Amino acid sequence: MTDPHRHPRTASRPSRFQRRSNNRLFGGLTAATALALSALTGLPQTAHAATARQVERLDRGLTSVHTGSGNLVSWRWLATDPNDVAFNVYRGGTRLNSSPLTTSTNYLDGGAPDSADYTVRAVVNGVEQAPSEHALQFRTGYKDVPISPPPGGTSPGNSPYTYEANDASVGDLDGDGALDIVLKWQPTNAKDNSQSGYTGNTIVDGIKLDGTRLWRIDLGRNIRSGAHYTQFQVYDYDGDGKAEVAMKTADGTKDATGAVTGSSSADHRNSSGYVLSGPEYLTMFNGQTGKAMQSVDYVPARGTVSSWGDSYGNRVDRFLAGTAYLDGSRPSVIMARGYYTRTVIAAWDWRNGQFTRRWTFDSNAHSGYAGQGNHQLSVADVDGDGKDEVVYGSMAVDDNGNGLWTTRNGHGDAMHVGDLDPSRPGLEEFKVDEDGSKPSSWMADARTGQILWSTPAAGDNGRGVSGDIWSGSAGAESWSSLVSGVRNPQGAVVASRKPGSSNFLAWWDGDTTRELLDGTHIDKYGTSGDTRLLTGSGVHSNNGTKSTPSLSGDILGDWREEVIWPTSNNTALRIYSTPYQTNTRITTLLQDTQYRTALAWQNTAYNQPPHPSFFIGGSMPTPPRPTVALPNSP
Repeated sequence: MTDPHRHPRTASRPSRFQRRSNNRLFGGLTAATALALSALTGLPQTAHAATARQVERLDRGLTSVHTGSGNLVSWRWLATDPNDVAFNVYRGGTRLNSSPLTTSTNYLDGGAPDSADYTVRAVVNGVEQAPSEHALQFRTGYKDVPISPPPGGTSPGNSPYTYEANDASVGDLDGDGALDIVLKWQPTNAKDNSQSGYTGNTIVDGIKLDGTRLWRIDLGRNIRSGAHYTQFQVYDYDGDGKAEVAMKTADGTKDATGAVTGSSSADHRNSSGYVLSGPEYLTMFNGQTGKAMQSVDYVPARGTVSSWGDSYGNRVDRFLAGTAYLDGSRPSVIMARGYYTRTVIAAWDWRNGQFTRRWTFDSNAHSGYAGQGNHQLSVADVDGDGKDEVVYGSMAVDDNGNGLWTTRNGHGDAMHVGDLDPSRPGLEEFKVDEDGSKPSSWMADARTGQILWSTPAAGDNGRGVSGDIWSGSAGAESWSSLVSGVRNPQGAVVASRKPGSSNFLAWWDGDTTRELLDGTHIDKYGTSGDTRLLTGSGVHSNNGTKSTPSLSGDILGDWREEVIWPTSNNTALRIYSTPYQTNTRITTLLQDTQYRTALAWQNTAYNQPPHPSFFIGGSMPTPPRPTVALPNSP
């Protein structure tokens, strides 16, 4: 199939890190300024010639995970560190390593007690730098962050409810260099859009890793609770060094100061519990205080409910959200509505305390783009111009808001965008579909939408995963619930036994192949059977049969990924970090902006795992180092 929106494919293209001009600046922050700012953190900085993307000013994220043989100490290799930076590890005032560590960012302190106190110091040109913050202690293999459930209640119709900790995101809310957690509390009577009934209010908390609650926001009765209603974005949009929180709000939303958006008395719920009238807003909240800073009309407005595909309120309230570097340097907010029929995507900038709408994409104005959305989106620079695109399922929207390509393969439940086939240039998308007349799964060139391979129609193919989980085959393995076998990046079956799950992924052990994350456990794939590496203790997964964690990603320590599950009684978020040593050194994935924005959109509808902009897996080449700009001092 050809499409006028598709771009011709080139034989090869440079990486995003090689493309940037030598003389562009971000927000007045030059390489010299970045060097000067190093004194604020005690962290070494290096001057980069290329254009930089705004990222968080991170500390080392130092962790100490107690194991049966001692403590695994791990830390971040920052993009602002030199390529040849080395590290010294200290327990108290004693240096543990005999010579600076140059090939890894973890160290096993054999036989050490779980209470041991660690710092790490970078070594630059032979000179030891200032000590890091003290390590977070995972004394039982995990760290608990205390949380406090909101009080329950009773919805109209005598529907009692309590609260469960649900999806989470991370961002530096107060500018201290450490990531904080934003947690969505969901009532036990939350509903899928297809289900009628009243729900309790959705509550959102900002929490530090020591359990200090910075704020609590109540979205109010006019925001229905469920997986498709509240997609929250946590990111430093204005470059002040502190993350903001963007959410859809309505009459009755109460910020952390007690201020109410719109009318406090309005109740727009109908007799079926749906909210199909009344104003809708997009609100930016201060990440440190929880104060609503500005609200604007949500785009698009719902208009006529039936124009979205049904009259009772299912399809009209399917929302997605994300964060994208649409100008190549600074992040913008993506807010969207609809994917079964009409799709509208709005891009917003948050600068100087004000929203400005950058563009709006409406499938009504683009032939072939209606009905192509998924239950999630992805953000990546798919066309190699240094600016991000929005991959919305079977379609992609360019950084300027124009349609880039559409496969017309329709709606599906899961997709993955990354360097899935390292043998070919650029990024790929693997996706499953539920249209019985369309391919049940397929892989496409993420630049053009060209289908590289597909499997025959098989009905509603509800689960699909792509990632390098097996060293026996080069590149990512792809599999799905209704298609037999595990396939290589060219679509050939390379293993007959599929993994025991088709859900999340996590880099967990010491090698570069990825592990399987499902429910409350992590497994290593094998062609004859999976090997259990971790079973979460006293925790629960979220979102029904999706069985997802609150969050999974590289949020602490080295480049491997942490997993956050709520405890069974919802009084703590239990963070697990790997106990395995690795000899692989990769810049923290938090500073690969495709991966970082994927952490931001992970909570959107049907949660999916993050993928970086480059390949991590068996026989991987030397990973690229991103060029970044740090924000202004908080």
